[in-house]
Amino acid sequence: MLGGSHGRAILTLNNHPAMRALLVQFDTECVDIQYIVGGAGNAAPRSELIIYSWDRAKDPVGLF
Repeated sequence: MLGGSHGRAILTLNNHPAMRALLVQFDTECVDIQYIVGGAGNAAPRSELIIYSWDRAKDPVGLF
């Protein structure tokens, strides 16, 4: 569905090698995050994969 979109779409998923391999044709970015479940003492560092449906280098996002 992401590749067939007529507009721009952003998808986020857990950063995992299988997801990177599945979505290799898209522009991606990886960001560090912390999952917290059951209170601040239970933080776990992770990374999130942000997938863009367009090539941001060729068509950067902007207001104008």
